[in-house]
Amino acid sequence: MEQEKINASPGTEEASNCNVESIDQSHLKDNNSNHLIEDHLPSKESELAKIESEFAKVPDKSEEPLALGKSAIIVGIFKQMTANTWMEESKSKPIPQMLFGEFWFEGELCILFADTNLGKSILGVEIGDSITQGVPIGPFKLQAEPQTVLYFDFELSPKQFEKRYTEDYKNHYQFDDKFIRIEFNDDDHAGVSNSLISESVINSIELAIQKNNAKIIIIDNITWLVSKLIEIRDTSELMMKLGRLKRKYNVSMLVLAHTPKRNGANKIVTNDLGGSKMIANFADSIFAIGQSSKDDNMRYLKQLKQRNVELTYGEDNVCICTLEKPNNFLHFNFVNYDSESHHLKFEEKDRDKDIKHVLKLKADGRPNVEIAKEMGVSEGSIRKWLKKAKNDSGNMAEQPVK
Repeated sequence: MEQEKINASPGTEEASNCNVESIDQSHLKDNNSNHLIEDHLPSKESELAKIESEFAKVPDKSEEPLALGKSAIIVGIFKQMTANTWMEESKSKPIPQMLFGEFWFEGELCILFADTNLGKSILGVEIGDSITQGVPIGPFKLQAEPQTVLYFDFELSPKQFEKRYTEDYKNHYQFDDKFIRIEFNDDDHAGVSNSLISESVINSIELAIQKNNAKIIIIDNITWLVSKLIEIRDTSELMMKLGRLKRKYNVSMLVLAHTPKRNGANKIVTNDLGGSKMIANFADSIFAIGQSSKDDNMRYLKQLKQRNVELTYGEDNVCICTLEKPNNFLHFNFVNYDSESHHLKFEEKDRDKDIKHVLKLKADGRPNVEIAKEMGVSEGSIRKWLKKAKNDSGNMAEQPVK
């Protein structure tokens, strides 16, 4: 195909013919934290040299550059074509398939965020397991073929991971061998948990993609990772680097993130995402886990951003789930759809109103299971409410008459 180059800087033509972006080792930033590297890690040069040598052993798996159309023009670092030519080229590309319903599609950099202890890691592992097995989760479609998933686990120790997927360390759950868990190699990097070089982390993620020829990446979690990177100012900077990897290898990324403590009476919004507000700009899709006020074990999934389809699970149609572990696999169990407002924290008078309604249904002879379904809570919550009503009634009877 004929190409026209305009105002290209020296070396542009040579760079445009490369299949893989070279790894730049000459622009590591120097700052006052460099002594941390000397104290806890090998030198930057030896660290990156070691990773560079690993790259040399792995065949390049990145995609070949797309052939330019006749009207394509390279302008410096940009490529321009008419809108119709872009559309024509796009026809040959596969349609993105669902990985977790409308929440996450192939080729997306997706963010899943929530407060601490709401189950981000649990859902992340469940999604990864679903993709490797080729089995969808509840009503959420899985259109992609079973394939390798790289799960970068910066949260749990191997023993903690084992406990979640066993029955008291017995009867271990059997993951598919395509589910690959990755953590920091503390044996090789003494003190790696104290300070990290951003280039080492990004290059190691890239190396793992190459070695495993993987297209699905889950990172758990970016908030912890940024806190350990001595050369990254905020989460958005690391998101930008991950975005480059996504485009270079055409991978799908699910990035887990913490949110600062939030008011449970308010609806979840994108600004609840911890770190820089710019993070959302680097994501193709975003969804969150919220705590339901109706039951301590109940959660809801809310969609906040999606570029491939219209928002399906917004505030009027959140997905209600409970955390379950019937045997050896801790997971989210889908219950129904509901309005987010029904699951926000409310005043005590609203709870009393619900309890009065439960008492009426009980007086009509309705069983607890039916009442729970109507109220959108677990059967255990109904029992707690009935017990509370009984105790409150007893306490009122014991009060002296004035």
